[in-house]
Amino acid sequence: MDKQQAIQEAARAVIEHGGPDCLTDPHIAVEAMGRAIGLGATHSDIAAEMKRQRAGR
Repeated sequence: MDKQQAIQEAARAVIEHGGPDCLTDPHIAVEAMGRAIGLGATHSDIAAEMKRQRAGR
């Protein structure tokens, strides 16, 4: 997995599993974010990808 793929995965995980309602395991989003950050992504990179994915819906 490269950095961009990790950013996309983390954004999807946060959208699907994060947020105040978090009805699923919150560790799914945390682990995906950790992988992306481990590959050099920033929180800003992930936030921008979340916006892009939400706009595409």
